[in-house]
Amino acid sequence: MLLNSNVDAAERREFVRGHRVAVFGYNRRQHGPAMTVVYYVMDGDDLLVSTMAARAKARAVARDPHVSLCVLDEKWPPSYVVVYGTARIVTDFEQVVDLRMRIAGLMAEQPIPESHRPDIEASTRREQRVMLRVTPYMTFESPPRHVYVPDDVRGLTHDLGNALPWAG
Repeated sequence: MLLNSNVDAAERREFVRGHRVAVFGYNRRQHGPAMTVVYYVMDGDDLLVSTMAARAKARAVARDPHVSLCVLDEKWPPSYVVVYGTARIVTDFEQVVDLRMRIAGLMAEQPIPESHRPDIEASTRREQRVMLRVTPYMTFESPPRHVYVPDDVRGLTHDLGNALPWAG
């Protein structure tokens, strides 16, 4: 889905649901914001991310739950929606394993058979994995302007982006 300048809330949510990769942004104690590429899945309107408890993402969420995810369209030309949300850490082992099964399925582009669950469980324990559950409250979109051929630069303009509520 290529976003245009009149994207409503339902279209923004559908864009987020239809993708699988985002740049996860969070506040660091120093040196400005941190960003890392993550896979995510949806649970209702929440975005779920797997990480290790000792990684900076989890430590940052424990300190300050305000995060952002820049959801990327994996096709050219690039489009994106930034989702601002409040994150919480989920440590329930079965939920974390279920999430990892779903994310592995996204990566493999096919469901992971239950016969592989013991492997996922073992690595979840070994890596001390947790789930980051991000509940969106706002989005930011900037209408894309693309140049496909040299003549497209004639009259090329850019609009300001819009901060819009997640629902609404």
